[in-house]
Amino acid sequence: METGGIIQQSQKLSKAEKKLRQKQMKARHTLLRHEGIECVSYPTKNLVIANGGLGNGISRCQVLRLVEECGLVEALLMPPNKPYSFVKYGTLEDSKRAYDSLNGKEIMSEDPSQNVVLYFSFVEKVPWEDMTPATLPPGLRVIEELVSPEEEGQLLENIDWEEDEVISNAQKSLKHRRVKHFGYEFRYDNNNVDRDSPLPGGLPDICNMLLAKCLKMGYIKEIPDQLTVNQYEPGQGIPPHIDTHSAFEDEIISLSLGAGIVMDFKHPDGCAAAVMLPQRSLLVMSGESRYLWTHGITPRKFDIVQASEEQKVGTVTADISDLTLNKRGKRTSFTFRKVRRSPCKCAYPSVCDSQGKVTAPSFPDSEREASTLEKKYVHDVYEEIALHFSNTRHSPWPRVVEFLRALPCGAVVADVGCGNGKYLGVSQDVYMFGCDRSKTLLDICGEKGFQAFMCDALSVPIRSNSCDACISIAVIHHFSTVERRLATLSELVRLLRPGGRALVYVWALEQEYNKQKSKYLKGKRAGNGKVEETISNALKETGGSECQDSAHHNEGLSPLQDKCCSVSQTIPAQLPVHTNRTSFDSQDLLVPWHLKDSTKKKTGHTKLHQPLSSSDNSQTCSPVFHRYYHVFCEGELELLCKRLDYVKVQESYYDQGNWCVVLEKE
Repeated sequence: METGGIIQQSQKLSKAEKKLRQKQMKARHTLLRHEGIECVSYPTKNLVIANGGLGNGISRCQVLRLVEECGLVEALLMPPNKPYSFVKYGTLEDSKRAYDSLNGKEIMSEDPSQNVVLYFSFVEKVPWEDMTPATLPPGLRVIEELVSPEEEGQLLENIDWEEDEVISNAQKSLKHRRVKHFGYEFRYDNNNVDRDSPLPGGLPDICNMLLAKCLKMGYIKEIPDQLTVNQYEPGQGIPPHIDTHSAFEDEIISLSLGAGIVMDFKHPDGCAAAVMLPQRSLLVMSGESRYLWTHGITPRKFDIVQASEEQKVGTVTADISDLTLNKRGKRTSFTFRKVRRSPCKCAYPSVCDSQGKVTAPSFPDSEREASTLEKKYVHDVYEEIALHFSNTRHSPWPRVVEFLRALPCGAVVADVGCGNGKYLGVSQDVYMFGCDRSKTLLDICGEKGFQAFMCDALSVPIRSNSCDACISIAVIHHFSTVERRLATLSELVRLLRPGGRALVYVWALEQEYNKQKSKYLKGKRAGNGKVEETISNALKETGGSECQDSAHHNEGLSPLQDKCCSVSQTIPAQLPVHTNRTSFDSQDLLVPWHLKDSTKKKTGHTKLHQPLSSSDNSQTCSPVFHRYYHVFCEGELELLCKRLDYVKVQESYYDQGNWCVVLEKE
């Protein structure tokens, strides 16, 4: 009887281990598929901790306290907004001890209502690329301790949130915060002010000394005449936006009282900076940071901040060995602006409501016009932006890597439209070569030691039936007619031997699919959430903004979603210019690329590709180029592939804002 009891207990333990192993394998698969993190089956000093990240509401102190129980920790890396972390032990024995004893460990997150289960796996290396500190957007300054604690108290006491207002619209309880206006009311229905209807009383007298100090210190050039006071409870925020150009002058200053906050800034090209605004600090926005970058506050109860005591201001750096969570308090902001009396003549017409929009080309009516459009708005643009483009294209997409690594050893693979060659080196077991239209991108491939040559995807100078596989990643959507897109697919198939496969990715019209926003819409903060569960509501990211709300938000898909699944879709006569990081309103469009100054080509830029203002404004700004795209709707790529002879569509799927197919040549 006693022996039987021991056997029965052993069987129960085996079932528990089996269940843990299944969950651990699921976590590994999710990390590889969604984050590109490859776990290994043998012990190493490095461990990835699934569910043990800042994105799950787990603080640095919690993780460090736990992993230090198993031995000497050399490094703990916690990427911002990610549901995992990395720990490096001093010895292999300590790492194995942590793997054996901490797997399946349940801990409580900073949100008391939520527990998380941790899953540990060995990794060879930590795949985190950018460890350089983020810089402040141009024209942005943060001044610490502008006011004393006593002055802070006086300013807060001066705002009476309960008093009756003569003008009811001057004070509002918005969905995300409480707000009060002085001098002029900011109207959220049109994102502007009524210059002919100033509010009685002007700005509070208590602000006079503060503004005189800012003027003397050079933070502003003239005294503001409009004040917006926002009050935020923990968990509240406002959407990202740019303060209306036609409404206010250049300098905008905002004083943080009661508590600090992290404000998110984003450039139109997706570059982002999280800026720490300590309590009693002054934020100054001018030039590019005021006119071009959006700014906002994410509604959440905890901010990701630097763990080091000495760094409490500036950007939250990419040093993931120095990040933790900070609980928010009630914050009140005083934002001062000067009402504009004449049209804005800034150097950023693409986002300026006072200036004319870019004149877009017409959709091509012939093969010759299509070729001309693609040369001007695809080939020439990529040659100009190649260095900057390459700097933003360094992480291979996990499912493309999965396709390449599943090929047999010795397979010959063509990457048609290889760009900077980020896929040419992902598998050492196959022979890969690439081709592209950009000489500069091909030069980058050469510097990396990859085999690549120049050609057009419509005519690849390789013998027919010579490749075991081909990939075409983010290429075919740059062809401007159905016939040219079909011809590019046909050329891929020509290269394949019978039984060979091709993987094709194109940009999707549906940037929100199955109720999930793509990384493009989320920007650089995509990928949040637990490995097995959804992220805590306390850390839910929905965007935000400090000075004003935008009256125009893209809540979901364009009406095109319901009617665009024919490859003969009706095309507008003139190509619209897309607003970056928003849903698509048209399938054929021009997408802006804001070039960084440090990556300009020595040849300079043509006015055709950088539609800047002709004003005498001396502000410097980055050139804006426009790339042509045809974004594919659901089923369109698969339907196009089925028009090819001797081809079978093996798989069709959606992957982070892209429609994808795997073809097999019969």
